[in-house]
Amino acid sequence: EWSSPAFQQLSGVTQTCATNKTVGWDNMAYFCYPFTLEMFFTQGDESEDSLPQWPVLYFEVLSLDFWQRYRVEGYGSLVLPASPGLHMLTIPTWRPVELGTVAELRRFFIGGSPELEDITYVRIPSTFRGERLSRFGFRTETTGSVTFRLYCLQQSKAFLETSALRQRMQSVLDRLGGFSQQSSVYNVLEAFQRARRRMQEARESLPQDLISTAASTV
Repeated sequence: EWSSPAFQQLSGVTQTCATNKTVGWDNMAYFCYPFTLEMFFTQGDESEDSLPQWPVLYFEVLSLDFWQRYRVEGYGSLVLPASPGLHMLTIPTWRPVELGTVAELRRFFIGGSPELEDITYVRIPSTFRGERLSRFGFRTETTGSVTFRLYCLQQSKAFLETSALRQRMQSVLDRLGGFSQQSSVYNVLEAFQRARRRMQEARESLPQDLISTAASTV
């Protein structure tokens, strides 16, 4: 249910970077390779049980020595973050290995190593249609990690509709609050007027001599 523009490039190769910095016992290579990716999601099944599967980024790390010999150093994958903002993700890598000393000597002196024909095998192969995926007999070893700095931006019409609805509801509440305050003031004034009228009626019903005596006493 994900799509991308026709001009969108979904794969690429970084530049070669020398590991001239060491952190602890590990050699560090700062590729600083920027890339942009734009994806569109179309909701097909709107049931509550259906959750969208976010796109996955697959990557492969290669090494190049002085004699221009390539070696596979690791594979990895990461699921793009589902929340917007800045994300720093460090993904561990692994590579397939062959048993035996001869294979390691061949890798060291000649170069080359076992590679994956389908990079989606890092997670779930694209050709897999079963219920359980068995990797029994597939030998690997951990090699290192790759750090990604991702800036995610999300746009959705639903977000705009929700924001507009929230603003409309807030304005309605403000108006209702103003009306309630105004009506309370009117109620107080009306109660005061009623009390004043009752007081005047009670004063007029009293005898005049009693009113004059009370006034002279005061």
